[in-house]
Amino acid sequence: MTHHPGLLRTAPLPMETTSSLICRIASRYGLEAKALRSCWQWRNYPPGHDGGGARADAEVLLNAAGRQLLAGLCGVEEDVLARALPSWGQEDAKLSAGRNGVPAAAWRTGGAVAGPVAFGCRLCTARRTGTAVRVVRYAPRWERVCVRHGRWLLDADADQPLEYLDVRGVPEVAAAQRRWTGVARRSARAGAEPERVFALAYAVVARWWEQALNWERETMWPGRLHQVAGGNAGTELDWWRIVGRDAVVFPEVVAVADALLDPAMAELEWADSGAVRPRALPADGAFCRRLGERVGRPWLGPLAATDYGGPLTSWMGAVIRIRRGAGGPPGYDNDPWWLRQEHQAATMAGQLRVLGKEKKAPGSGTMWRATVPAEQRALITSTIESAEEQLVQLRGVQTGPTADVAQQLLRSLRHSAALIDNAWKRTALAAANAGIPLEEVAQWADVSPGTLMNMLAARQEDDG
Repeated sequence: MTHHPGLLRTAPLPMETTSSLICRIASRYGLEAKALRSCWQWRNYPPGHDGGGARADAEVLLNAAGRQLLAGLCGVEEDVLARALPSWGQEDAKLSAGRNGVPAAAWRTGGAVAGPVAFGCRLCTARRTGTAVRVVRYAPRWERVCVRHGRWLLDADADQPLEYLDVRGVPEVAAAQRRWTGVARRSARAGAEPERVFALAYAVVARWWEQALNWERETMWPGRLHQVAGGNAGTELDWWRIVGRDAVVFPEVVAVADALLDPAMAELEWADSGAVRPRALPADGAFCRRLGERVGRPWLGPLAATDYGGPLTSWMGAVIRIRRGAGGPPGYDNDPWWLRQEHQAATMAGQLRVLGKEKKAPGSGTMWRATVPAEQRALITSTIESAEEQLVQLRGVQTGPTADVAQQLLRSLRHSAALIDNAWKRTALAAANAGIPLEEVAQWADVSPGTLMNMLAARQEDDG
């Protein structure tokens, strides 16, 4: 096909993906995107979802000739494209291996190129370009609200049909985005990177979100969730809890980030730790109590304080160690804003994949509660709680003669390990009885199917 450079000018939008721009150019020429993409030599195949279908967050890298071609097609200077498109100028071995002067391109996923990718607001796009087409752009989670149109713009990497959630009925979400600007400035003044502060606060609140199903006094999040779901999440509550989470919890994320940067809050934590006379952090500590108040939940303090092993308690421990000068060399253990991989919140895309597999699994029904008898669930829960109690008690047995302390720690740890071993075997048995293929359960438990079969047989005999 013959192209006339600059015939139809298509300007890039700030932080747009190159793939999105190519699709918009094709639309301007009245072509399918696939037809326009044939102008480049492609070094690999486009990324897709597990169940088939193109990914909205697909990104394109171009070589020098490919970038020159794109600039001609959209009628925009290359330096303008370089400022607007985060992927502009990025190349890899697949591109450099080709013939010089031949326009070449390689597919990537946006998240692997320049960070989180979200849908753009079609109404804003129409206002700016005259056409209400889909736009995909790089956007951190603190910039997901289109304040003009009251929309929360969703991640583009998930296999689901929505591009946005209507948040006009929950004005606190847009207010939180405006508030974040000040929090980010305070973060920078304190010498902490705003991105890391947000990531930690996001992990803390996402963990609360998972626990909130058991919080009888929680009313704000359910109300917001039903609102963004169009009034009622109905029978798709599990799906909406995944898709709506980031928008619903955003006000609390900003509030927690603000609290963790507050020197007055740090003083409360220092006092809770015993200051110069170290002691275990109490369940009714002033820091967590005040944190609960700052997120509008005065009852949350004890729940947050006793959530051992989470991102909040890791942050608290690091802050206390730094204050006491007890930290080691520079590293994660004395960096309050370092977020462990296991503490990072599950993405919407990942959660939807798990939900889809659970619904497709034989006998899954309405998942865990519908397929696992209450007696089995109670036994598993009781065993896990006993193990947790044993581990918590270890905090108070680390004083005394070395031999006595070591003996007590080893005995308690052995008992805790036995309880955890019991819990995972009961869980594996429940999953197998619910119809999950033994091979999948074995993979989750990291044992061979034969070994798992023998363990479950022994478990059933013991329970019998």
